[in-house]
Amino acid sequence: MKFPKPFALVETTLREGEQFATAHFTSEQRRIIATALDAFGVEYLELTSPAASPQSAQDLATIAGLGLRAKVLTHTRCHLNDVKLAVENGAQGVNMLFATSEQLRQVSHGRTLDQLIEEAQGVIGYLKQFPIEIRFSCEDAFRTPVADLLKVYKAMDSLDIKRVGVPDTVGIATPAQVTEVVGAIRQAVKCEIEFHGHNDTGCAIANAFCALEAGATHIDVTILGIGERNGIAPLGGFIARMASLDKDFVKHYNVAMLHELDQMIADMVGITIPFNNYITGMTAFTHKAGMHTKAILADPKSYEILDPTMFGEKRTVSFAHRLTGWHVIAERARDLGITLSEGQARVAAARLKVLADTKVLSNDDVDDLLYEYAE
Repeated sequence: MKFPKPFALVETTLREGEQFATAHFTSEQRRIIATALDAFGVEYLELTSPAASPQSAQDLATIAGLGLRAKVLTHTRCHLNDVKLAVENGAQGVNMLFATSEQLRQVSHGRTLDQLIEEAQGVIGYLKQFPIEIRFSCEDAFRTPVADLLKVYKAMDSLDIKRVGVPDTVGIATPAQVTEVVGAIRQAVKCEIEFHGHNDTGCAIANAFCALEAGATHIDVTILGIGERNGIAPLGGFIARMASLDKDFVKHYNVAMLHELDQMIADMVGITIPFNNYITGMTAFTHKAGMHTKAILADPKSYEILDPTMFGEKRTVSFAHRLTGWHVIAERARDLGITLSEGQARVAAARLKVLADTKVLSNDDVDDLLYEYAE
């Protein structure tokens, strides 16, 4: 599978991730996160608006001055004062937004579409004086009529900005809707398209992928998917989605760092990596059922769409339970230096199942049973 254009990741743990319920990053933690993500290879780092607080402005200046390969962006309101602070503090790109849905316009700024277009034109005119990437985003795009979106995006595209942003701000979009809306925008503008999808209804990764298929060029992600409410598309999950199609899609990223990144953020915000997390969860590459384990031992690709070694992870074949099969028991015996015939392995597996029906077994329990055959 090939996409029309290469995609870029806008890693926004230092902006969207800051909005996670228990995130309170220190300046040093922000620097650590930025340098780690740069080593991973993301193309963009998005930071909190410098208008948010004096420390936010100072940290933007610090990270922008680190000489990272990733471009350092900041996320701001479409206000002249905000973007001036972005310029003054060294941002290489400004991701500005205006709410466009009826729901948010009523509670946010009260402007008509024509008014917000006019105001945005003035802010963009100011930014065009500087060698800065400009992105304009219609906040709450998927509760905004498509005709309204196209009106705004065409006006912004005519100003020769770098890209437009299409955010599913409240996580309401379906994959089919994303395909339709992003596809319509792709036909209407010549600039790049950035997609930002929230995970309130569990569709963030699927929606990001559909946006890419429909013509988006940039995808927003955070480590572990942290962000406002249920967060957005997770970096590891999106990498898994792309790697499952073609590992060349992610070959320029240091994917073996994913566990380090996930654990770093989990520690910083006081959570654990979910057991079923993409790639780095403790059960991500664990096989248990007898039919599965037999096949995995013969050919790992039989039940694994991703190769754990690609990500620095290990495969686990679970055997201390009632679902185990004789093939796995024979393999475990070989690991212990014990050679079992098929008949012996079948008998040992049957004995194990009886034991497992009476108590929870440990690996040592199974090994003790197998050592009886060592002679």
